[in-house]
Amino acid sequence: MSQSMKIVLTHEAPAAHWGKADVTYNAEQAQIHLQGNDALRQIQMAARKLRNQGINQVSLVGEGWDLNSQWAFAQGFVTAKGGHEIQWAGDEALKGALTSRAYSASFARSLINETPENLPPLKLAQQAANWLAELGGDKVSYRIVEGEALLQEQWIGIHAVGRGSERPPALLELDFNPLGEDAPVSVALVGKGITFDSGGYSIKASEGMLGMKADMGGAATVTAALGLAIQNGLDKRVKLYLCCAENLISGRAYKLGDILTYKNGTTVEVVNTDAEGRLVLADGLQAACASGATRVIDAATLTGAAVMAVGRNYNAIFSPSQSLLALTQQKAALVAENVWPLPLEPWHKEMCPSAYADTANSRPVKGGGAGGASNAAGFLWRFVNEGVDWLHIDLAAAFEDNASALWAAGATTHGMLTIAELLAD
Repeated sequence: MSQSMKIVLTHEAPAAHWGKADVTYNAEQAQIHLQGNDALRQIQMAARKLRNQGINQVSLVGEGWDLNSQWAFAQGFVTAKGGHEIQWAGDEALKGALTSRAYSASFARSLINETPENLPPLKLAQQAANWLAELGGDKVSYRIVEGEALLQEQWIGIHAVGRGSERPPALLELDFNPLGEDAPVSVALVGKGITFDSGGYSIKASEGMLGMKADMGGAATVTAALGLAIQNGLDKRVKLYLCCAENLISGRAYKLGDILTYKNGTTVEVVNTDAEGRLVLADGLQAACASGATRVIDAATLTGAAVMAVGRNYNAIFSPSQSLLALTQQKAALVAENVWPLPLEPWHKEMCPSAYADTANSRPVKGGGAGGASNAAGFLWRFVNEGVDWLHIDLAAAFEDNASALWAAGATTHGMLTIAELLAD
């Protein structure tokens, strides 16, 4: 790091010849001039400017570099191509916390930014299991159910969505248990792992399909969150379920008008093969509830409707429990991530009606119609056991198709810290 640029924070205005610039330079360092009431956002934007100027190695020095400000800088500085180095400020405990965050985020990014050709469903499941096993040692056990074995265990949704691909779908069931064989499961995590989403026969346009390697962002996010919590000394039993499939077109692919009968007896008419995420999550939620977990958290890049509602700097959250929504907002604020609750009422379960089945998987109109994110959450609610404390996170902020003032193109890992905090609660 001897060639690194020093980065300091200051509340002083820049010299007059710099005009209104928020980043200035002298012979030794760059200065980020903090102004206004949103320092973290300004720091992240400044980091993007620095990286865009070709600066790859930095040292954060001086006053003001706490945990959240350094993480905001890192989130702005990182790119999908890598090749960057950050030397953290502060004592060893602070540096250790940042290093653990960066390690977990790097793992998630490596999965989300990977090409779909190089990350088939089974490989996603196996890489997630291997990484967590490295972190958790003998506290981690797992099994992967793949291909036709999914039908034998009645995981109907994952099999249906993934059967059109030559590369088989898979369900990862992973158990992190630091307490002993009979310990109760405190939390179960469920992640949407669609490694590529063509839309199936409800095929996407090219511009909508290009970023669909990121449709396994939910799986990567919950895995990274569990890995971070393990590094931070998690002392609860947690189970992880990744629902992994490729949604492709072939003579074996599932079709509009098909009816799926799930393990809990719910029948679902397929009216949109591009509403596949909720079909695989339905299996994962049933498995999570069967584990006996008192709290279930699922994360998914589920709907464009959530993006339209909250934008790409927030994740949308849903739960029947107002206390869990409030807790999630508190935990997100603690780690400087953004979440926003959207409506979820019992009648949302009925918002995708079918003349042939208990429910349809969407509404047969463009984008799923008004309230699409809430309707999707209502669909998922059908597969959650009564009495379970359930949180659904629609990851609107998980991926950037194009670089912005805050983010490089690619995975953001926004949501990882919030879930890790909920695990530690």
